[in-house]
Amino acid sequence: MNPVAGSGRAERDLRRVRGAFERAEIATEFVVTASAEEMEKRVRSAIVDGARLLFAMGGDGTVQAVVNAVAAERLDESAIAIGVLPSGGGNDFAAALRLPKDPAAMVARLRDATIRSVDVLRARTGDGATRLFVGGGGVGLDVEAARHASGAYRRWPGRSRYLASALRAWWEFEPLGVHVEFPDDDLPAIDARVMTAAVLNTPSYGAGLRVAPDARVDDGLLDVSILKNLNGAEVTRAIPRLFASGVLPDEYFVRKRARAVVLQTDRPSMFHGDGEILGPAPVRIEVVGNAIQVVAPGGN
Repeated sequence: MNPVAGSGRAERDLRRVRGAFERAEIATEFVVTASAEEMEKRVRSAIVDGARLLFAMGGDGTVQAVVNAVAAERLDESAIAIGVLPSGGGNDFAAALRLPKDPAAMVARLRDATIRSVDVLRARTGDGATRLFVGGGGVGLDVEAARHASGAYRRWPGRSRYLASALRAWWEFEPLGVHVEFPDDDLPAIDARVMTAAVLNTPSYGAGLRVAPDARVDDGLLDVSILKNLNGAEVTRAIPRLFASGVLPDEYFVRKRARAVVLQTDRPSMFHGDGEILGPAPVRIEVVGNAIQVVAPGGN
């Protein structure tokens, strides 16, 4: 568990979640960690000790940490199942799995749950580092928004945290030149000046901002959503829609689906995945199909 996830929501949910496991008569060890590094170390230790069912209680960044720790053990992908107890500010991976929004309600449904295989995305950044992420990532405005979301606005709830961060970032942002290639697919390259070039495994990121509505977590493809450079009037019109539904007009985007993508930028830029800064561009992102086993409610 990441106790600071969701501006402390995970810590507030902990008592109810413990009670839900007890009522379900499922013996559970709770591990509270202070950082992603500590979480990954504790997960790897649990796996070495024989744990084969692991729950990530927090947001998408918490899930990312657990997934990378599992991958580091290099076990057969079917050996370990990962459950998600959504308690973060942005729970877009959980939403893509159609999990209950209440983590205690998710525990109550475990007896009828199934195990399903889903994809993750692998990013190799310009410094040579490789990292898996589960939801969405990108370059441009959303990187600056991610910094604000983990800083000045970290205690704001849900979508408002990410929208306030994005507006703050937009005020200071200069359009970014991107060159987008699809090395494993017969798609033409794209050159554009943009606000964001995003790559998603899930339909949404940033607590429900639906920038890739056709994305699926089990189709073997990633979704590229390029948000064009918007003027002030377009941003003003977009704000109410984002708060209400998390949806922007389709004409604001260029969208492609592929197995891999390479993003290059015309100035030094960082790439984020699940709101975590992963490294500098250029970055190659590819699908890792059926990479993990996840716990999902029956019928999913």
